[in-house]
Amino acid sequence: MMRMIKKRNIKKRNPTVIVTLFMMLLSIVPVEAIVPENFDISENYYTVYGEPEINATLIGDNQYSRGDTVTLSIEMMNKGTISGFETENEVDMGDYVDEILQQSEMEYESQATTAVGILATLKSDDPDVKVKSGAQQAGSLKQGKQSPSPTKFTIEINKNASAGTYPLTLELSYQYQNNVQVGGDEFDSATGIVTNKEVGIWYENKTQTQTINIEVKKEPYFEVSNVTGNLYPNEGGILRVTYKNTGEEPAKDATVRLSAADPFSTTDDQAYLGTLNPGEEAVAVFNLDVDETATPKPYSLNSEILYEDADGHDQISDSIKINTQVLPSEKKLLGYQLGTCIIFMILAVWFVVLRKKKQE
Repeated sequence: MMRMIKKRNIKKRNPTVIVTLFMMLLSIVPVEAIVPENFDISENYYTVYGEPEINATLIGDNQYSRGDTVTLSIEMMNKGTISGFETENEVDMGDYVDEILQQSEMEYESQATTAVGILATLKSDDPDVKVKSGAQQAGSLKQGKQSPSPTKFTIEINKNASAGTYPLTLELSYQYQNNVQVGGDEFDSATGIVTNKEVGIWYENKTQTQTINIEVKKEPYFEVSNVTGNLYPNEGGILRVTYKNTGEEPAKDATVRLSAADPFSTTDDQAYLGTLNPGEEAVAVFNLDVDETATPKPYSLNSEILYEDADGHDQISDSIKINTQVLPSEKKLLGYQLGTCIIFMILAVWFVVLRKKKQE
């Protein structure tokens, strides 16, 4: 049997449990909350103080090399806490409807620290570090819980970036439960429940930021500063390449290795550079053969440097481009020069003969 107890003057909405979401679009700096129009604060049992607090951590090593493109994995934990609560409406003992509604509201209020619908955005203010990924959905996090999987962002480090620390800004936007209102006036004594209970949940938006630091390692870095040498089809020649250590650390026992591709070939593809301290240069000499069918034009060769770093570990540099060119064949050039000379001689003779005829 259902016993009807009318305890509150509540405007009827739907006969079933309703969860009304009041979305307040706020700026990063919170402003004083505005009570939604249909949120009756006089029917509120509790005011709870507390909200989410997301802590983000970069998983793994945060040191990278200049020129790297890497994926950062960021783990999140909700360290939000409820700092206290305040009773807004006292409930008389034996007032079944109010007792049930009060208990129900407290259960909802305990969810005030849950971050709902986290949207993570990683930003860089330094042009030497570019964030290639857009905003990432990170789900929802309850109090004390850790994200089930890391949120990932891809970054690109400029090959000319200086060694040092680069701060990235992680922006986390989400919603949290600001307040809850429950209502109802029909009590079923057989089941002990309020059959027309209504729940209004007032959400607010929050944005918090955190700094994620990455480091560009101090290490040797190599550039080609000069290339000399004449290369001809079917003849080849000597190529002198000057390498400079533009990094911050020395490279010990450095040896450069050349990758010769068509139309080039060589049996002399390595050259010893010795120890290159920061700012120092060394010249590598390569004897290259050039195919007889090679087209005279600019070419690019790849090279890499093998060295020992400051910790005594063997390292291999990134590919280093060598820009050179194949010149026209000396024989063809000589023939061209000879032909040009004969033409000038013929023109000179013709000019002299023409001048004598005019004088006669």
